[in-house]
Amino acid sequence: MMKMLVSVRDPHEALAAAAAGADFIDCKDPSAGALGALPTATVAAIVRLLACGFGGPTSATIGDVAADEDPAALLARVAAMAATGVCFVKVGIEPGPLAAARLRALAGCGHTVVPVFVADRGLDMALVALALELRFRALMIDTADKNAGSLFDLVPPAALAAFVEAARAAGVPVGLAGALRTPDLPRLAALAPHFAGFRSAVCSSGRAGTLEPARVRALAQALAQPAVAAAA
Repeated sequence: MMKMLVSVRDPHEALAAAAAGADFIDCKDPSAGALGALPTATVAAIVRLLACGFGGPTSATIGDVAADEDPAALLARVAAMAATGVCFVKVGIEPGPLAAARLRALAGCGHTVVPVFVADRGLDMALVALALELRFRALMIDTADKNAGSLFDLVPPAALAAFVEAARAAGVPVGLAGALRTPDLPRLAALAPHFAGFRSAVCSSGRAGTLEPARVRALAQALAQPAVAAAA
């Protein structure tokens, strides 16, 4: 069955999302960009709170990555976030001349990194193939422009299917995210990723709004419906 990743911005939201049925808790600051980073102290506090009673994995983003960011600075940010105790550190990967070298550096950094392919400007399957060859623990797709619609509005279905199928063939868990909402569930189920990431769908007024446990609970119930569960 497809699992539900919920992005949270503070310990209160983390506890509420976990109690309402989230399978994965992702630490992110929605006001700081598509992959906005929370302060490491906040992430560490979330990890400590969830250590008692929440059995699912945790992740955290390091913040948006500049196209020309110094590799040493990038890896330092990864190390700082990994030190909070999260299970996975998410790093955005966009197509470009430095992307392949960046993937190789992340694969050898000694921390459990999940590359997040930012797909607004297209998905480079050669980069995906490289990431699979480097044996990252999981891969994701996300979008940068949350105002442009959902992932399905920005990325062709064939590209999403190719991404999921390549990861599955390699035995690597794969996740999809990008302003996803409940009406997207049938298309998500058809693609059958291992997990899907949500923020906008569980907040009162967009991704920068307040997380509502009732919305998390309703989404968890929708994902568990036989038609969705069978397709996933």
